[in-house]
Amino acid sequence: MSGLLPNDMNLTVNGTATGVELEAVPAEDVVSGSPQQGIAELGTIGGAEAGIWELRGGVVTDTEVDELFVVISGSALIELVDEDRTVEVGPGDVMRLVAGTRTRWTVEDHIRKVYIAAE
Repeated sequence: MSGLLPNDMNLTVNGTATGVELEAVPAEDVVSGSPQQGIAELGTIGGAEAGIWELRGGVVTDTEVDELFVVISGSALIELVDEDRTVEVGPGDVMRLVAGTRTRWTVEDHIRKVYIAAE
């Protein structure tokens, strides 16, 4: 993965100001609304991918990869389907998702996070 932060340089990126090109979430992942999502790839760290992800307006499902993320703007309710519980996240929250976790994300306005993920 190439990205905004190449492996051979010490650089910074503003996570809230970096452009993220949004596109419609695939229909099979949409529960309600007309959600859009996008990623700005930052690069790799020790084989894991790093990036900025944004989701706008809707309810979507996903099966997660191993991931650690920090919410930098917006909020979401994340239902951990197999655990029968819901977590609310907002700016400053750090969350770990385990590979294979089935989730349902409810986002009224938007959520933007910086993530490190390994497949």
